[in-house]
Amino acid sequence: VITEYVDRRNTLVEEMEKIEGVTIAKPKGAFYCIAKLPVKNADNFAQWLLEEYDFNGETVMVAPAAGFYSTPGVGLDEIRMAYVLKKEDLIKSAQILKEALKVYKD
Repeated sequence: VITEYVDRRNTLVEEMEKIEGVTIAKPKGAFYCIAKLPVKNADNFAQWLLEEYDFNGETVMVAPAAGFYSTPGVGLDEIRMAYVLKKEDLIKSAQILKEALKVYKD
């Protein structure tokens, strides 16, 4: 199980690092990643993804990261993504996110 989750983590991090403007840290003990996006407000972006955006009929669900911090104002441009899916789905999710960021207007 550990090997599978390390592989999933590495896959997600590698795919997210390919997206221009995105920075992501490699977690050491969690099953989720925090990624900084080139957006002003991750809450608005996450809502837009679910309500208005699709790429080939699919979209992704992300959690805005600000709620995971105790300091007000921190993480407003960050999202939290769990890597509990199959590697193929993680790759597809990163591709959808990449395409969404190309057309998203803050």
